[in-house]
Amino acid sequence: MSFWDSLLGRSKPARANLDALFSLPSAGITLTSALGFSPTGVGSVCFRGAEGPAFASTQAQVVELLAADGTEVTQHVDQFGFTWLTDRHDPDDLSGLVTELHAVNSTLELEGFGTGLLCSVVHFRDAAGRALALVYLYKQGTFYPFAPSGPQTRDNVLEIQVRDAVAEDLPVEKELSRWMALWGAPGL
Repeated sequence: MSFWDSLLGRSKPARANLDALFSLPSAGITLTSALGFSPTGVGSVCFRGAEGPAFASTQAQVVELLAADGTEVTQHVDQFGFTWLTDRHDPDDLSGLVTELHAVNSTLELEGFGTGLLCSVVHFRDAAGRALALVYLYKQGTFYPFAPSGPQTRDNVLEIQVRDAVAEDLPVEKELSRWMALWGAPGL
């Protein structure tokens, strides 16, 4: 940070650590053994699309990359204008899903669209059918759990249990105010 930035109170945002995504398979094992949640094979990357042919080309390239191995890929624009690129993968291959989500994030970042990245989400379920997502906040480089329990309700106790269970595996977001509710996220 420069002298002028510190004098004027400006700070540089934390740099995303996309390699933290590769900690998810370890966290998945922890979730399965400690709380009974298993991966569903569904993961998404959420981003704000940009206008123009360069972004359209990059987005098409990412979809083509994911679909090349037979993975089911869907795109959805939510009510806030964010695009959800959802990857449906073999539930037993969490490492493969994470690698594909990392590739999407990396490609968008390398092509100059990193500022539009919001989060990546990996979905889990338990034997009772409860949904859980581990959410990677791109701009923070941290994870948090999201456990919807109804159309507009969430299971905060489960979220805290998950946070405590995976704290050794993942960099967990400490500020609870950043634990956004992802109502209507694909796959939940």
